[in-house]
Amino acid sequence: MSYRQLTPEKRYQIGAYLRTGMTKSEIAREIRVDRSTITRELRRNASGRWKYNPSRAIKAARERHENKRKKQIDCETWMRVEALLNLQWSPEQISKRLKLEGRREVSHETIYLYIYRDKQEGGLLYLNLRRRHRYRKRIHKYCKRGFRDPRRPIAERPLIVEMRLRTGDWEADTIIGGRQNGAVLSLVERKSRFCLLQKVSNRSAETIAAAACRKLRSVKDKVLTITSDNGSEFAGHKKIALNLNADFFFADPYSAWQRGTNENTNGLVRQYIPKRSDFSLLADQSVQLVEYRLNTRPRKALGFKTPYEVFFNQPVALMT
Repeated sequence: MSYRQLTPEKRYQIGAYLRTGMTKSEIAREIRVDRSTITRELRRNASGRWKYNPSRAIKAARERHENKRKKQIDCETWMRVEALLNLQWSPEQISKRLKLEGRREVSHETIYLYIYRDKQEGGLLYLNLRRRHRYRKRIHKYCKRGFRDPRRPIAERPLIVEMRLRTGDWEADTIIGGRQNGAVLSLVERKSRFCLLQKVSNRSAETIAAAACRKLRSVKDKVLTITSDNGSEFAGHKKIALNLNADFFFADPYSAWQRGTNENTNGLVRQYIPKRSDFSLLADQSVQLVEYRLNTRPRKALGFKTPYEVFFNQPVALMT
């Protein structure tokens, strides 16, 4: 195998497998990399077999990458960048111009980072920007966002879940209120589109796990799998899976389409609870009414049966 940069996910897997006592060769086979990759990773980022910390390893790898990038750009290029900044050129204009001049390429993002670093050191380069917004730290797409244990990716989910051939496969998400005031936990069964909604005071992992267990406990026999996004609010996934005796999976980062049923249902909820609504003023009874409306409304995808009828396999008397 050829060497590939380890992703944060693989580093967390390495840490977990080391704690179970697996050898380097076994870990390499498990995460599908060469044994030398594991050896190199431990030599760089571990002080001993039991002292490998995935979080520190990820941070050290990023610092090495940043230092490497810094060394690649010479002082003459940065002097040219500063000269053009003082002419009020935008970072994008500078980046493209350097390429036209045949100089070493510098991305506009790198120039922005250079400007913000200069500002932190008391420099005035930021005054040349047209929009002097606050620097927003970029979150890497593989960032764990509160998770410190291995998660089961959606790639490991049984194919039957994708085919919607059985009842019991759920998707989970949270609908956030205006100004981050409160949230609603949204749980949707894939085949029937049957949904469960629960207002929560916050999106902490403990609160979400407790709410999910409480809402799904009454239909526990119809809970086989749950798939959520990578939000830190689902860091309590082990508790949910254990309480409901279900398998918990995570969609890939920035892949909302992998939870399309959930996304569509959230859109239907917004018909009753518009965006920017203050959830602190939202009554629990109102949320339950929305849940009832959606579960007793005919769906084209269900042959105009209702989610309630399909989920429980029985007709329901509709209220007007």
